[in-house]
Amino acid sequence: MAGLSLNPTKITTPTLQSHKPIYRFNSLTNPTKTQLKFPTNPAKTHPKLLHFRHSSVSESSVSVPKEVEVDDEEDDPTSEMNYLDRETDPESISEWELDFCSRPILDIRGKKIWELLVCDSSLSLQYTKYFPNNVINSVTLKNAIESISDELDVPLPEKIRFFRSQMQTIVTKACKELGIKPIPSKRCLSLILWLEERYETVYTRHPGFQQGSKPLLTLDNPFPMQLPENLFGEKWAFVQLPFSAVQEEVSSLETRLVFGASLDLDLLGIEVDANTLIPGLAVASSRAKPLAAWMNGLEVCSIEADTARACLILSVGISTRYIYATYKKTPVTTSEAEAWEAAKKACGGLHFLAIQDDLNSDDCVGFWLLLDLPPPPV
Repeated sequence: MAGLSLNPTKITTPTLQSHKPIYRFNSLTNPTKTQLKFPTNPAKTHPKLLHFRHSSVSESSVSVPKEVEVDDEEDDPTSEMNYLDRETDPESISEWELDFCSRPILDIRGKKIWELLVCDSSLSLQYTKYFPNNVINSVTLKNAIESISDELDVPLPEKIRFFRSQMQTIVTKACKELGIKPIPSKRCLSLILWLEERYETVYTRHPGFQQGSKPLLTLDNPFPMQLPENLFGEKWAFVQLPFSAVQEEVSSLETRLVFGASLDLDLLGIEVDANTLIPGLAVASSRAKPLAAWMNGLEVCSIEADTARACLILSVGISTRYIYATYKKTPVTTSEAEAWEAAKKACGGLHFLAIQDDLNSDDCVGFWLLLDLPPPPV
């Protein structure tokens, strides 16, 4: 059965593929909403978060007025945090997630406070520190990264992921001076969800909080670019897998040395029934392994069906968006694309990308579990 070409210059008539073990998608017209639980306060759901070690902010330009009193230091929104799970081997934490940005909080000078937020994907390491806005540079960040290593007695990481393009110069310079590989990527999901939680439980309770304050560094959503030739596939299909089968594919990433990336859904607070159908995109290519290898270095974030442009958008890194595929716009193809997006929304943004030798194959050469999250509120 003919499929769609991934080369935007070679548009063919869209046809959904029969797929093993991935099932036909066109049966899903009214997707049932999946039970997803993104905790508003991870401290109540993840035991590791119960052991935050706080230290009060020193009396500097980011201090709060002295008349503010807090009975419980652990509930003090002005306190800072440096925590390492005692059961975690420090040597095993080789990758950090980092955000260095202003918050909707004013200091005693009436200027926005900046905050450094650092964690690993498992939240075994958590660190926060406030800064006045007049010391924001790569030297400050470099010194802070070294302080985390010293205070928590952990080695410097091999990689640091960050998701704000505006901070790329500062983060990259600080990391390279320390021999750390900076990775611009929106796959900082633990960090992004932690930011959402801190907005509700910390920032809004801070005495300097400014209601309605817009984020200083908003996330980019640029116009999609032409797909590089080395990323072209030959056929693609909207597909779906039961969540139990998705879990099997994720487990095969290590056992079968398949290219791709997984997500720790338990840690992220996502609960999905084993029989829930997860939407995805299957891509077939006669050069599937080289294609999967190229994709593996891109920090794949999400896939979006753009019904207005009759195309699929692949988001990678921080702000890179590619026209991944195009199709002839008809009422049928528009309906299929809308149904796929509706299914993704019903699953809380959970979806996947599978690369195969053939769309009828039982095996994947590459498998990426993806989560399309809204940008953090700060």
